[in-house]
Amino acid sequence: MSMQYEKRMLRVLQYIHDNPAGDLSLDRLAEEAAMSRFHWHRVFRGMTGETCAQAVRRVRLHKAANLLLEGKIDPAKMAAHVGYDNPRSFGRAFAAHYGLSPSEFQKQGRHTVPLLSRKEGEFAVYPIEIRKEPARKIMGLKHIGPYHEIGQKFEAFSTICRSRDLWPQFGQMVGVYFDSPDETPAGELRSLAGAEWRGATAPAEMEQVDLPAGRYAVLTYKGPYAGLGLAYDALFGQWLPNSGELPADAPCFEVSQNCPLNTTQQELVTEICLALEG
Repeated sequence: MSMQYEKRMLRVLQYIHDNPAGDLSLDRLAEEAAMSRFHWHRVFRGMTGETCAQAVRRVRLHKAANLLLEGKIDPAKMAAHVGYDNPRSFGRAFAAHYGLSPSEFQKQGRHTVPLLSRKEGEFAVYPIEIRKEPARKIMGLKHIGPYHEIGQKFEAFSTICRSRDLWPQFGQMVGVYFDSPDETPAGELRSLAGAEWRGATAPAEMEQVDLPAGRYAVLTYKGPYAGLGLAYDALFGQWLPNSGELPADAPCFEVSQNCPLNTTQQELVTEICLALEG
C-alpha cells in the first residue's frame, strides 16, 4: 500500500489519541485523512482490521481505565472527559469492554494497587518463573512519554507493518521499557513499541533494540493492559526482594501472547520479562 495512505492512517490514529474528548465522528476523521467519508471508512477497516467507531471506543475506554486507576478523575465525571455524551452510555460501554462498571473497576484497582496497600504488606499475586530466554532483535517505533500511552505507537507500528506487508517478517509483539517510572518524569520515559524481527533489511523509520539471551524472571499477567502497573509493583516490590536474585543491567520488556483486536480485555495475556544476573 502506498506511503500516501500510510501517512493518512498515522495522522488519523494520532488525532484519535490526542483528542479522546473531541469530535471523533466518521466525518471528522475522514476530514483529517483528507478523503471522502465513504471511502475512508473502507480504507480504515482494511488497514487496521477494525472500524473507525471500534477504534475510537477502544482508545477512549483505555484512556478512561488508566485515569480510573490513577484516581485522578471521579467516575461520575469520566464520561465527558473521554468523549461520551452522558455517564450512562459511558458506563454501559465500559462495562461491556472491561466486565466491570467504572466505579467497580476503580475500586478493584485501588484495592490491589501495592502503592496503596504497602503499609499492610499487601501485593497482588501473579505467577512468576525463572527461565532462560533467547536473544531477541526487536524492531519498532520509539515512544517518549507515559508508558500507558505507548498503545498509540503500537497502533502506528501495526499500520506500517500492514501497509508494507511486513508482518511475515515479524514475530510476537514486544514492548521495551528503558527507564524507571519512579526515577524518571512521566513525560521523559523512553520505550519502544514493536515486535521480534526475523527479516534481513531493517524497515525504514524503525529502530532496533537487541535484547540479550540469559536468565529472566517472567511474570505472566492476564487482564487489561491498564493493570500492568500492578504487576510491575508486585514483581519489584515483593518477588525480587524475596527471591535472592539481582536484576541485570538490561531493560524490562513485555511480550504479548494475544491481540486486543480479537481478544477480550480479561483474556489478554502479557509476559513481563526482567533480566537477572548470573
